[in-house]
Amino acid sequence: MSAGERDFASLALRAAIGPMLIAHGTNKVFGSGGLAGTTRWFEALGLRPAAVHARMAAATEIGAGTLITLGVANPLPTAAVVGLMATAAATDHRGKGFFVFKGGWEYTAVVAAAATALAGLGHGRWSVERLLRRKSRSGVGVALGAAAFGLVAAAGLLAATYRPDQETPESDTSSEDGEAESQTS
Repeated sequence: MSAGERDFASLALRAAIGPMLIAHGTNKVFGSGGLAGTTRWFEALGLRPAAVHARMAAATEIGAGTLITLGVANPLPTAAVVGLMATAAATDHRGKGFFVFKGGWEYTAVVAAAATALAGLGHGRWSVERLLRRKSRSGVGVALGAAAFGLVAAAGLLAATYRPDQETPESDTSSEDGEAESQTS
């Protein structure tokens, strides 16, 4: 693969993943249920304290999406994406099979794999990092490190705060417009 082909592949992945994450994070805050709806949803999933998780998930999606879109700080935002997707797979998609149309973990796996691939490719020539004359980290070790860091962070977060068996206040567990899936990751 030539450097130009690699740069194009990186740009294509960044253009697909970054804006999608920004949209998901923005939906958590400004979607039909707003941040209050996202908080109720996270409470129903068993993430405690739900209000903190709702805000952190939205901020992480918007922040990582922005950094990926611009091509900055590889592999940190890609590791954040792996962590987000692992958390979503273990909570909202758990026990629902593979296919996303049945609530399964298909989507989260594909996004995490794409983020891992992007960590390996680096941000490429058409990025803010390159404009700032910083060399983007890349390679198999960087990709595996980003994936491992994201998975370990998700496991730590879940071990510390995931309590699905606790009583939850009575509330609607889906988003107001029925698009719980759009808030999943």
